[in-house]
Amino acid sequence: MGEEVVISLNNISKSFKQYAHPADRLKELLLPTKSSAQEFWALRDINLEVFQGQTVGIVGRNGSGKSTLLQIIVKTLIPTTGEIIVNGRVAALLELGSGFNPEFTGRQNVFFNGRILGLSHTEIEAKFEEIEAFADIGDFINQPVKTYSSGMFVRLAFAVAISSDPDILVVDEALSVGDEAFQRKCFSRIQSIQERGGTILFVSHSATSIIELCQIAFLIDRGELLLKGTPKLVVSKYQKLIYSPLDKIEATRQEIRDLNHQTKHGEIKKTPSIVELPNQIDISYDPNFIPQSTISYIPQGAKISNICIVTIDRKKVNILRKKEEYFYKYQVTFTETAYKVRFGMLIKTVSGFELGGAASHTLNQPIECINRGDVVDVEFKFRCLLQPGVYFLNAGVVGFLNGTETYLDRQIDVAMFRVCQEEDILETGLVDFCVQADISYVKL
Repeated sequence: MGEEVVISLNNISKSFKQYAHPADRLKELLLPTKSSAQEFWALRDINLEVFQGQTVGIVGRNGSGKSTLLQIIVKTLIPTTGEIIVNGRVAALLELGSGFNPEFTGRQNVFFNGRILGLSHTEIEAKFEEIEAFADIGDFINQPVKTYSSGMFVRLAFAVAISSDPDILVVDEALSVGDEAFQRKCFSRIQSIQERGGTILFVSHSATSIIELCQIAFLIDRGELLLKGTPKLVVSKYQKLIYSPLDKIEATRQEIRDLNHQTKHGEIKKTPSIVELPNQIDISYDPNFIPQSTISYIPQGAKISNICIVTIDRKKVNILRKKEEYFYKYQVTFTETAYKVRFGMLIKTVSGFELGGAASHTLNQPIECINRGDVVDVEFKFRCLLQPGVYFLNAGVVGFLNGTETYLDRQIDVAMFRVCQEEDILETGLVDFCVQADISYVKL
């Protein structure tokens, strides 16, 4: 990753005019001093820098200003105030099919968009077979794009965007439209852009994708840049924000602002490095093995407590052995009567990548009602098939309050455990799939 700043935004703000009636727009054109429009600020005083080679995740609620920010970066929108500097060739995959003429064929749109991206006609001709193969839409390449499905739009748009070998690739949630095989092909190409030092801005509601792909992330809400930090931290705070009760949202926003201030000034305590943790195989519980990244949602009718892992014979542990069975336990006290209740757990890596988890009940068969004052003991039995390393746990309870489904309580990174090192391990990766090798050969 280089030290060169390729994107710089200084005090960027963007306002739009809102009219109560369509005729008011015409009145303003005729009588500019009699405008009845209201100003809506989609962005306010955004300051950020993106360095060459970084993959940056941007998260935020719908209507938070993410897409407006990206359109300013790719220069399809002009900011109302502030200065923006972008160094390098930019390819953007923003709104579905944006930049495509619906009356043109796919082939014609390839050439049209290629020229917009700065490619010459000769360069596009040389790359056309590669673009056609990547999009893989068959004879539809010669049909008007107005006949395309949403998946075809994305296939062709992404194929054209990456054909220009961009210095900066901007992707706004569009990849969620394609099927799984195409998404994997896209992510593979994104990884190749990363490997050659390209810069990527990636907007997604997929926490796993942000954590897996990005080195840094930004949280935007109501046009304000609330937090810059590691993807794991930013995604966790974003999830807490979107599940906050309406009367607690502003308090949550202020909490995130305060955290951002602390992060800028180096006041955040760092979680101990994994290499600093004890590697004793003869112990099963380390009382000092406590996460420092725990994020607690604001309880709404329930409270999770007494979280721990125990062995089959009920011994409390946080140092686990491969292939043995354990219980992940917690207790939930209900402060309000809740309906259609389900409990959940999740195991994640140090980076926040979600390895797997489970719910206690299906969507179609939840616990119909749990009364105020009830206390529920929750247990999830699991076999440890993880490779040696450190892992984190989430706990959550979902239910209906006042007719709306919400997290009644959720605890992120509420516990951590270590799978101890063993000798002569043959397995690789994060998960032990219990693979058995069988080698046969004939000696000559």
